[in-house]
Amino acid sequence: MALVVQKFGGTSVADPQKILVAAQKAVARHQAGDQVVVVVSAMGHQTDVLVDLARQITDRPSAREMDMLLSTGEQVSVALFAMAIQSLGVEAVSLTGAQIGIRTDSTHTKARIKSISTDNVRNFLDDGRIVIAAGFQGIDQHGNITTLGRGGSDTTAVALAAVLGADLCEIYTDVDGIYTTDPRMLPEARRLPSISYDEMLELASLGAGVMHPRSIEFAKKFGVKVLVRSSFKNVPGTMILSAAEATPRAVSGVALAKDEALITLEGVPDQPGSSHALFSPLASSGIAVDMIVQNVGHHGLADISFTVPADDLAQALEVTQGVAAKLKARGVFHDASMAKMSVVGVGMASAEGVAGKMFSALSREKINVRMITTSEIKISVLIARTDGPAAVGAAHRAFGLEAESAALGTDSSSLPLRPSSPLEVVQRLEGMEDLAVEDCQLDSSQALVTFIDLPDTPGVAADVFEEVGKAGLFVDMIVQSHPREGRAELSFTVPARDRDRAIEAAGRIAKARGARVADVPHVSKLSITGVGIRSHAGVADRLFAPLTEAGINIDLVSTSEVRLNVIVAAEHGERSLAALRRAFGLA
Repeated sequence: MALVVQKFGGTSVADPQKILVAAQKAVARHQAGDQVVVVVSAMGHQTDVLVDLARQITDRPSAREMDMLLSTGEQVSVALFAMAIQSLGVEAVSLTGAQIGIRTDSTHTKARIKSISTDNVRNFLDDGRIVIAAGFQGIDQHGNITTLGRGGSDTTAVALAAVLGADLCEIYTDVDGIYTTDPRMLPEARRLPSISYDEMLELASLGAGVMHPRSIEFAKKFGVKVLVRSSFKNVPGTMILSAAEATPRAVSGVALAKDEALITLEGVPDQPGSSHALFSPLASSGIAVDMIVQNVGHHGLADISFTVPADDLAQALEVTQGVAAKLKARGVFHDASMAKMSVVGVGMASAEGVAGKMFSALSREKINVRMITTSEIKISVLIARTDGPAAVGAAHRAFGLEAESAALGTDSSSLPLRPSSPLEVVQRLEGMEDLAVEDCQLDSSQALVTFIDLPDTPGVAADVFEEVGKAGLFVDMIVQSHPREGRAELSFTVPARDRDRAIEAAGRIAKARGARVADVPHVSKLSITGVGIRSHAGVADRLFAPLTEAGINIDLVSTSEVRLNVIVAAEHGERSLAALRRAFGLA
């Protein structure tokens, strides 16, 4: 007997007929001998209807009362779903978030789960009932109803699967799995049979709307196997697993975040504390920063660029302008019409030529790259929003992602029960959505090569990495800063033993492009990895603050959903590692 959590989204329970079809899936699991918990969203567009009702009353409804109102949508769904199961001859009980025991903080409309009590749910399961749980909602310490924000029902489902020690969490939706890219944008996109947690986190944060990043964070943190499948078609779906279990690929998918805004703090004093001075007030304002790029300083000055969701631009710009005045920076640049395109794959770290292939594909489409940042499993570029669809198509074709994927070898219908000790369950209930930093690592084996004054034209990055590829160089970190006055700066790291070959290859490109090359023979790269790095505002500043206190200057920064990388001077490596380990409780 297995324990399975099934989640049905709004389109899957949009009307009574669809509720009955969904109920039959839950009953089939139950009759196969499994214990079943069903998490249900509000019906169809019911949440939009409730929001519209509130706006007809007032333009500024209180967050507490919005939570009280919006939570009724799921209450209707769970009651109807329980009735549907009962009509099929199986006992069922519907529960609100409070009745389940989902405790959250008091941040109305976007609360975070603090703990979940399992006693009530387990008692009903042991009695042979199917439990129907309201998604999207919980209760705070004062007894107020709270809602979890966008993707809240996914988060509820995976969180319940985590604390119950479920063998599988099935996410039923209106698509039949995770695709190599959005099939509405690119019809030749293909369904992936499996994908790793980290790949899915990167894709979800980039706007792959099948699942919300917070739910994937839970899955990774607690090792929950998640199967995304169609409510309406009988196809295998996509399994989300650990990297060790998922099919390894150099590139698994291409994603586009369409509504990015860029801010650049220009001419910042290149000294310890500048990054902290910027990102501390941004964190205090609750602004979650995405791409962060700091270029190598020249003449005592550097530029710091970062992106935020377009909706947060006005607030972020106000904060940045205040910081610019305090630091006596040269100015603040912003552009609200940007998009971020990324290629993601767990096999990227060991595959050669991924960056060159991607940049060449963009060059052929004459797409100009404004910024570049990388991690071990992702390369992201900032481009004009109007170039987004063409960039996705070019990258998708370049990596042959339109080819059919192999079938998944896991039979989700008969999974072994995964035992959990009472202690493990208790430990899972505390601080469920807290930031979980897994490790801080130091790599002192790399050299840094920087192009200065590269022309800001399409194809520059492609030329650079074509030459690098010919030289047989393995590139790790790539950072391109936002161009200024038609010139850009591009830096990359290579193993220190390959420094001479890297400089020789870079020199050929620089000569042809009228640029200059600078290098540092040995640098220290520090990497923070964990769960919740992007969804928790202020994580970047928690990295910058201890380095500021230690008087250590940061030379380069790059970010991703699961990792923050910084480059510091080689002689500061060990001291930086010790400072960061203390700051994140890893000492």
